[in-house]
Amino acid sequence: MKQLTTDDLIELLADQEPPCISMYQPTHRHYPGKQQDPIRYGNLLREIEDSLRQKYLARDMRPLLEGLQALARDGDFWSHQLDGLAIFCSTEMFRVIQLQRPVRELPVVADSFHVKPLLRILQSADRYQVLCFNRHEARLYEGNRYVLDPVELTNVPSTITEALGEELTEPHLTVASYGGAGGPRSSHGQVAMRHGHGTRRDEVEIDADRFFRVIDRGILEHHSRPSGLPLILAGLAENHSTFHQISHNPYLMADGIRMNPQALSADQLRAEAWQIAEPLSLQRLGRLVEEYESARSRKLGSDDLSQVAQAAAAGRVGTLLVEADRQIPGNIDRATGRMETGDLADPRVDDLLDDLAEMVLRAEGKVAALPADRMPSRTGAAATYRF
Repeated sequence: MKQLTTDDLIELLADQEPPCISMYQPTHRHYPGKQQDPIRYGNLLREIEDSLRQKYLARDMRPLLEGLQALARDGDFWSHQLDGLAIFCSTEMFRVIQLQRPVRELPVVADSFHVKPLLRILQSADRYQVLCFNRHEARLYEGNRYVLDPVELTNVPSTITEALGEELTEPHLTVASYGGAGGPRSSHGQVAMRHGHGTRRDEVEIDADRFFRVIDRGILEHHSRPSGLPLILAGLAENHSTFHQISHNPYLMADGIRMNPQALSADQLRAEAWQIAEPLSLQRLGRLVEEYESARSRKLGSDDLSQVAQAAAAGRVGTLLVEADRQIPGNIDRATGRMETGDLADPRVDDLLDDLAEMVLRAEGKVAALPADRMPSRTGAAATYRF
């Protein structure tokens, strides 16, 4: 699984040369459900093709559709799915994103990508990452309260050999025999003298320390910082203190899973990780609510949707809290923040909360989706202003 970050969302929100194709569908991890996934994809693809034919010439669209059509024939691709799938295609981009949450089927052809189904996933406060490691290899996982999946490491070595290469210390001692007194003796009665930079244990410790430093830098730069997710260590207790001593990752949690992760099933690892992540998730939600309440008391926050929309249009919203499972049908004028309510059954009508979230993210604000019982308001949104 490739990691999904806010940077990915911002890239998808950037201006593209139309047409922009967005496809969403639920997928399945196991049989028999996964047998239907390529069939459902084929149906969505036909809808996309029909939409394109209404506005574009077939010969112009042929290169654009080649990648999508090839995907329909890729049996290996459909054998390794998660819970949902998002595909974005234009003349400048072809992006396939596997999702850890189901999404409803949706084919869209427009002048820009349709990213709203991604917003709630990225905004969820229950996401976390797990770094499973020992002195020879490292693996990264991402999950939530329900699932945990391996993440494809980006520019990060997964083994000590990849990390240190030619700098890896020889895994043996150089021992020579010299005459003299003292020390362990060889079979010839000579004293066995060790030479080099240290004992084998010293060399192993040095290599492990260097490996941990490489992993720490790579995970921070390419995974923790882009995602902003808490990082949980999973490994033998003896390695935790060493990693924490060398780590510069501010997302690394003090608590961790102090056991061999290879001895755990995927679901056991998820359960252990969620026991650590859940209190942090609740603390984060509580902190966001407290910050909003404090800002509101100073006239720097509001839960009035019309006021929040106008502030979002002006780039004033620093943090937006939205009710996770709520939809409010309507449209927002992105320039003025003026709102109009509507009916979600109308394809021209969006969800106001998703529109607000998109506006805030475009202005480099932060967005978090909270369960209804954690929201500090009943309107579906609560905003903290920058000024």
